This record gives sequence, C-alpha cells and structure tokens, in this order.
Amino acid sequence: MQQQYKQLIAQFWHQGYLVLENFFEDELMQTMHQEILAHFGQAPEFQHSEEFLKKSATEVIPWFPQREGNPLFDSIEKHAGFCQLTSAILGPWQSQYSMVMFSKMGTKGQAWHQDCPPEQSTQFNLNRLVYTMDINEDTGGQVVIRPKTHMNGALSAGPVNEDFEDQLVLSPKRGTLILLHGHCWHRITPIEGPYRVSTNYRCAPEGVPDDITDICVYRNMRFQFSTNLVLEERA
Repeated sequence: MQQQYKQLIAQFWHQGYLVLENFFEDELMQTMHQEILAHFGQAPEFQHSEEFLKKSATEVIPWFPQREGNPLFDSIEKHAGFCQLTSAILGPWQSQYSMVMFSKMGTKGQAWHQDCPPEQSTQFNLNRLVYTMDINEDTGGQVVIRPKTHMNGALSAGPVNEDFEDQLVLSPKRGTLILLHGHCWHRITPIEGPYRVSTNYRCAPEGVPDDITDICVYRNMRFQFSTNLVLEERA
C-alpha cells in the first residue's frame, strides 16, 4: 500500500490530477445519487447572476448539503480510504466544503477555468470529485483537463472552450474519484442527457485560507463569488 501511495503521489504532482475507478462502493453511490435527485427535482433554477452565466459559459446549479447537516455527505467525507489518500498527497490538510453540481440537459457545462488564483504555487485547493453516475459522450458533461497546467501560472486569455492538442477527455463511471489540483486547467463539456451530477469535496493544505476558491480564473475574466463581481476583464 505504501508503494502504491508513492506512485499516486508522484503522478498527482507531475500531472495535476488522478483518476481512481471503483474507489467508492456501488451501493453507497446509488444512495447518494438518489439523495441528490430528490433534492434537485426535475427543473431546478439557476442561482448565479445572468452576467456570470453569460460570461463564464458555466451553467451549473450548486448545492452544499453538509451546510444543511446532511449526514450521508458527512459519511463520505469520513471514508477511511478517502482521508488516507488525501493525507498522502497533501500532508496536513483541512476540509472546506462539499458542493454537488447539477447540470440540466442542453446547458453549456463549464468553460476553461482554474478554481483559485494561481500566482502562489502553495496556495491552492484540491478538488475531490465523486461520481454517482456514469459520465460519457451520451450524457455529456465529460471532464476535460490539460495535464501539468497546475505548474504554469494563470491560464491564458482566449476562447473559453478552445480545444488543445494536449487536452484529455475523461469519462468517469459511478464510483470513480478524480483528484484535481485547483490550478489545473479544466472544463466540462455540454450536457446531452437529461442531467449531469457530480460532488466536489473541496479541501486544501493546512494554512491555506478557507476562501481560496472565492475567486475563479476564466479565460475572459476573474470572478469573485462572495461579491458576485467581475474583478478583471481578460482580453
């Protein structure tokens, strides 16, 4: 196990991401998925401003179940293997929050972005993405990343959904865990099926501010969620 952790740690820090299939038990994922669908219903409404939805090309509806005291989502965060792997990669770390992301059929997904400002390499969040459903070409909502971009500073300004030769398109299955460095470029493809969900258990190395993800960097702007303001226009 120790040797396996060493390989995973090296891969994460070299590539900026990890994909671990069948990480979570199928029964647990089914229960979690049913809880998510019960919360959102058939036609949930967008919660972000029209300006954000238009400029970010990001059409996702968030839910923060642990803030509502949902015990099921607490149990996932305390999953032994989940915690052990996080510690192996980050050393001392602190939990931030879990965020369920729901996307409706025909919506855009998410444009290229970094989840936190990348100017200081030690100041970042870790996205721990849990999948309770299969994501593929039929459903849409596939995860597109550019490996190693977590080491390159701010993503360049440009077309928000541009394709790159070095991008990877990931199709996680139910039970898959994806770990993604907050500085690594990533986006989500448009939604083709009835809906698309994933749950992000965000955390960060010990000492990183709790609001590290308050500012998100897109190819055309920097946006601050707490104030709902565009902080920087990027040409």
